[in-house]
Amino acid sequence: MSCARLGLSLLLLAALGWAEDERGSEDSAHPKREGPGHSHWSYADKAQWQSSFPDCGGQRQSPIDIDTNSTVFGHELQPIVLAGYNLDPSERLSLRNNGHTVVLKLPGSLTIASGYSQEYRAKQLHLHWGSPEGPGSEHTVDGRRYDGELHMVYYNPSYRSFEEAMRQPGGLAVLAAFLQVGPEDNVHYQPLLEQLPEVQEEGKETTVAGFNIKGLLPSNLSRYYRYSGSLTTPPCFQTVNWTVFNQTVLLSQKQILLLESTLQGDDDEALQNNFRLTQSLHGRKVLASFQAAISARQAPLPGDGSPPLTPTPDGATKRSTDRAPRAGAGCSPCADSEKQLGFSLQTAHVLAGLFGVLFAVTALTFLIYVHKQRSQNRRPASQSKPNVSYTAASMDEQTL
Repeated sequence: MSCARLGLSLLLLAALGWAEDERGSEDSAHPKREGPGHSHWSYADKAQWQSSFPDCGGQRQSPIDIDTNSTVFGHELQPIVLAGYNLDPSERLSLRNNGHTVVLKLPGSLTIASGYSQEYRAKQLHLHWGSPEGPGSEHTVDGRRYDGELHMVYYNPSYRSFEEAMRQPGGLAVLAAFLQVGPEDNVHYQPLLEQLPEVQEEGKETTVAGFNIKGLLPSNLSRYYRYSGSLTTPPCFQTVNWTVFNQTVLLSQKQILLLESTLQGDDDEALQNNFRLTQSLHGRKVLASFQAAISARQAPLPGDGSPPLTPTPDGATKRSTDRAPRAGAGCSPCADSEKQLGFSLQTAHVLAGLFGVLFAVTALTFLIYVHKQRSQNRRPASQSKPNVSYTAASMDEQTL
């Protein structure tokens, strides 16, 4: 009995340490590593997380693969409306490397005003990425993994604290957006990325001047996927209402590389591939705020037409060629836009065929008509045409 109590106490201390360390980090939940006997996890041992954190083996875990053909249209899902995101530069935000990711703490004045059944208050945001050898988003769409993923973490303010909310069903909400290589620098991400060298080592912290936090998200906040899931790192509490936007956010190749190669994690090693593998749905439904599955399955694709991604044995996803900048600035790489394009092309082919048939019928009818007219007007050769004198019309100026 004493051993069981000791084990339960250690698990409780680990969870409390996670909450105190990040004050709400959905993905950087790692207890403080002070003194011997600290509880620790890493992405290298993610397959063993549930042995120390039982919730990690639950039935509602995140991230997931979003199969667009299996999503259900949620007519009740409204566009996400945000309030208070354009922060004054005089406001200073804490940026920290916690050994698992980089975390930017957000003021509670930032809220999700609409798009959920209740208001949610911001706590922090953080990023996931891969390495120069492959992409590193957590969620995937139709099996496709993207270069990175942004998570903005919120909690239900009806609870007394974030620590209480993260243990309650629906107590947390996360807005997730895919990061993808584009043709130019994303100015909205510069205030964050340019500070990464200041927090290169694990545990380092600096401040960032306030900026427009909304600019980190896609421009279209009305098209998204929604499902019930969990924190994607220990303790993996199954209390998160996830929103995964359909539109990706474009960063330059230089910016993505800066994210992949600047920070250090455990044991002074490069902090890379900080993503969890996708988890089974176990019967859960994934809702879409738009008609996502009315045409052939199609994930958001980059404009450069890069080849599909091939899973590697360690669970990462590797490209068969180097990244290429996305063609066409300002283009929205959305699954629905690709579907609309395909539908438009199919419609054009059908209309072209109909017009061709109509033209052929019209031409045939005209030829038949001409043939009949010639037959009716044909006369014997001996019957000459009568002579007719034509007189030009004259005009009497006096009558004008």
